[in-house]
Amino acid sequence: MTCIIALLALAAASSGPAGAQTAVSRATVPLSFLQRAVPRTARSADAFTKVGIKKSGAGNGAGALSRTSGVAPAFDTIPYWTGQFSVSGFDSAGSPQSTWSYNMVGTQPESCRKTTIGAPIVPVTLDLLGPGGNVANPAGIPFTFSADATLAKTVVNSPVYQPFTYTSGTGQFNDQMMRAQFWNRIRQGADDGWHVTLAPQVKSARRMQIPFGSWYAVADGAGRPVAALVDVDVFAGLLFPLTAPPDDTTIIGAAELAGDITTRDISTFLFNNVFLFIGGDVNNCCIIGFHDYDAEPGDAKNGNHDRRYVMNFASWITNGLLPSGIGDVTAISHEMSEIFNDPFGDNTTPWWLSSDPRSGNQLCQNDLESGDVIEVLSTPVFPISMHGRTYHPQNEALFPWFANQSPSSANLGAYSFPDETVLTALSPSSLLPGCVPASP
Repeated sequence: MTCIIALLALAAASSGPAGAQTAVSRATVPLSFLQRAVPRTARSADAFTKVGIKKSGAGNGAGALSRTSGVAPAFDTIPYWTGQFSVSGFDSAGSPQSTWSYNMVGTQPESCRKTTIGAPIVPVTLDLLGPGGNVANPAGIPFTFSADATLAKTVVNSPVYQPFTYTSGTGQFNDQMMRAQFWNRIRQGADDGWHVTLAPQVKSARRMQIPFGSWYAVADGAGRPVAALVDVDVFAGLLFPLTAPPDDTTIIGAAELAGDITTRDISTFLFNNVFLFIGGDVNNCCIIGFHDYDAEPGDAKNGNHDRRYVMNFASWITNGLLPSGIGDVTAISHEMSEIFNDPFGDNTTPWWLSSDPRSGNQLCQNDLESGDVIEVLSTPVFPISMHGRTYHPQNEALFPWFANQSPSSANLGAYSFPDETVLTALSPSSLLPGCVPASP
């Protein structure tokens, strides 16, 4: 890797088209690179997370919700409700804690009400720029990764937005996940009216351009670009407005100012085979999605309530590029499910350990991130055939797993959805930070 970087820097310093072409070639990796990569979504421990809320002038938007009274303060954002559960555990500092508060999208399960949330999809085409500032174009093939209305429509036709029949009933993927995990709080065996659904709408396409030195391209044997690998810090800086109020120089800022996304929406910024690497090291790849919110200050028009634009970045993934069956809407389904379970990224839980007995992969966290539990397992996806295509949404961990319930109060006593066999046992309990077992 060190040699590649050195050669890349040397080529970039060369003058003329030949030097630029050589530099671009040095920034190209073969398809086999992706098969060796470890695809995952972003996690709270990643340094770049919460970019959208770390800005000056955003009021209290970067602050955590105060839920000690069971009622969250007012924000201008999507509909959400607050609850809590009780189980012994330890907080991030290692102090004992037994009550855990959380926010979830929609209304409480006992309400018997349907909540429909706007779900704008903003397709973003990404260009990789060469040393001269133009789109890299080796052998006459531009390094451009197009996301357009056609791709967005394919996503709209997926089970994330379209009804499918699961063991909990018929509906959108995340709606039925919510019904499954709160099965004991709804009228079981019947449609009691409690649903949380998404209303998708494809919005104006946007364009992001990545400067040379902040990307690698994955190319097939004929030199055709099939995926973009982008430095996550550069990517986040071009996605989120870094000032408040925003201007239109970033993708999210432009979408906010155009009215394409609002605080009442769950917005998806859709890319096409765009994966992110951390710490400037392409070998630390590949992040395929993350969820967050952009915090903006309120004004007199909205009662001076801080604005939270809940969003996710998710890449469409061409099937076969990544291992473990990950493809098409895996990232989108993962991020949407986590938004439903943890819309503001601050739902803490007892420390949990997810382990895959086949590969030995493990993940230790203390948050209610339903997709992260599953993505380290050997069978992360649940194939669903609809509208002439087989989609690959990700299985999700259900609320009773985080609440350490035994038996589970979810539909069929499950800990995972839609495949109830993926997660059959609870995490070890009484774990300290880092998932170190507490002394007896």
